[in-house]
Amino acid sequence: MKSLYVGNLPWSATEEQLSQKFAEHGNVIAARIVTDRESGRSRGFGFVEMDDADAAKAISAMNEYQWEGRAITVNEARPKTERGGERPRRTSRY
Repeated sequence: MKSLYVGNLPWSATEEQLSQKFAEHGNVIAARIVTDRESGRSRGFGFVEMDDADAAKAISAMNEYQWEGRAITVNEARPKTERGGERPRRTSRY
C-alpha cells in the first residue's frame, strides 16, 4: 500500500469525490482531505491510499489533472519522519 499526497485541491472537493477520481485508476483503500482544526475548512490538500501497483498509474494519470480549474499535484507521500516535525529546543550558549 502506498500513500499519495494530493495538493492544490479545489476548496469544494470532498473526500468522496477525491476517492472517486482516484478509483478510476485503481483500488482506493482510503482518501482524506486535511482540514483546519479551528474552522473545519479544507487546507487544500489530502492523501489517498492505494495498492502499490495502482499508485504509480494514479500518479502519472492524475498529476497536473485539471479539477475545477486547478491543476492538482500528485506524488508519493513522504513518511512523517521526513517532513520535519518539532524542532529541537534551543539551548542557551551562556
